[in-house]
Amino acid sequence: MRKGLAMPNEMEEICVQVLDKITPKKEERLKIEALARELEKKVSSTAEEFNIEAAVRLEGSVAKDTWLSGEPDIDIFMRMPTTIPRKSLGEIALKIARKATEGSKQVERFAEHPYLEAFVDDVRVNIVPCYAAKRGEWLSATDRTPYHTDYVKKRLSPKMHGEVRLLKKFMKGIGVYGAEIKVGGFSGYLCELLVIHYGSFVNVLKTFAKYKAPMIIDIEGHYRGSENELKLLFQEPLVIVDPVDKGRNVASAVQPQKLYTFIAASRAFLEKPAMRFFYPQETKALSVKELRENLAKHGLTFLFVVFGKVNAVPDVLWGQLYKSQRALTKLLQLNDFKPLRCASWSNEEDLNMFIFEVESRFIPPIKKHLGPPMEKECDCRKFLAKYINNQNVVLGPYIEDGRWVVEFKRKHADAVDLLNEKLMDGGRSTGVAKEISNVIRRGFRIYVNDGITEIYREHSEFAKFLTEFLSGKPKWLENSKE
Repeated sequence: MRKGLAMPNEMEEICVQVLDKITPKKEERLKIEALARELEKKVSSTAEEFNIEAAVRLEGSVAKDTWLSGEPDIDIFMRMPTTIPRKSLGEIALKIARKATEGSKQVERFAEHPYLEAFVDDVRVNIVPCYAAKRGEWLSATDRTPYHTDYVKKRLSPKMHGEVRLLKKFMKGIGVYGAEIKVGGFSGYLCELLVIHYGSFVNVLKTFAKYKAPMIIDIEGHYRGSENELKLLFQEPLVIVDPVDKGRNVASAVQPQKLYTFIAASRAFLEKPAMRFFYPQETKALSVKELRENLAKHGLTFLFVVFGKVNAVPDVLWGQLYKSQRALTKLLQLNDFKPLRCASWSNEEDLNMFIFEVESRFIPPIKKHLGPPMEKECDCRKFLAKYINNQNVVLGPYIEDGRWVVEFKRKHADAVDLLNEKLMDGGRSTGVAKEISNVIRRGFRIYVNDGITEIYREHSEFAKFLTEFLSGKPKWLENSKE
């Protein structure tokens, strides 16, 4: 890879090409704007039918004109009276949203409270409730959104709209866009704030390419003169103080893995710009023969814990999957199976799984355990009391290099046996999340290496996911011998 930055005209040419593709043309704009107005009216009239006072308005990327051609998300917000009880807000909003989008495909989503995602004329529509709260008097997280929209519309110059589009498309291309739990990446609002602060897409990339932790951005200077307070308040590696709420980090949802991926991709693009950063090549799943060869080539063990449908909306499902994945990874670590990588996958319908790459399925049945050094008389006495008549001890206690040592039988020398035992009752005692545990308790299967072949054949999206997992290399990372 060449050192230093690419020639400006080379980068500019790619950005111009991409921007032409992702900027909505007049006909598409008119269609989306008309649909948005129609939905505003429908939601407003439906709210009246239910005797709910609601100020309905368009928010999000369409309202701010930062949406990408072919990928419009229409966000309709219902600003409701603060007198409505918190627990009733989502329930009332769902009734209105379902009626207003009757006949369309509907998916219940969950952020801080339920909201409805519908597909109207093949366009994704989010109908979201919030309170008509005064600035700083938030009753729910979504109360800030209208203020976010107003702030961005006021601060974005006409040229900046294109810069935001480029940043969003770049982030989508490298897989770091989206603040939902499944992705754990950068939100659209965060992209807009970065462009407002740094002025352009390329300037954002140049800044992150030089990243040093923690990166703190306070656009409105809420903490000017009290920077120490800011550092104490926010501990994340990336902090973007919300211009409309000084107590909130807009980047709090960004997982470290996504942040560092963005940093690495920014460096790579600045050195050698290419369309693949914006338009990654479609993953072609390995054939079954190639899958078997690939799994064998690794020389490691891949464990697949497979289970069925979890009755939870996608955002809750992914939160529970990741929590459970962390718990099972820790279980494997504590039992010396040395997990190298792990992942969760779901079709969000009837198939879920955890994937663990471990050094080996089997480990020696005997473990050497070091006791205290001779200088610690009290600890030595406790060690001997614990192990001198222990039935699991096969050797010792004996003295080696000035300390007591025992060798004892492991309870589990097979990772599959360990997982089977701990998951038989749902795995709650090991930290598996409640909804996941309820499903696993009713049944699960563990596949080892190419034992997953049948599921791989039947589920094309899983096949692509596993192909990428086995590669481990980002699509934007060029094969280069330079």
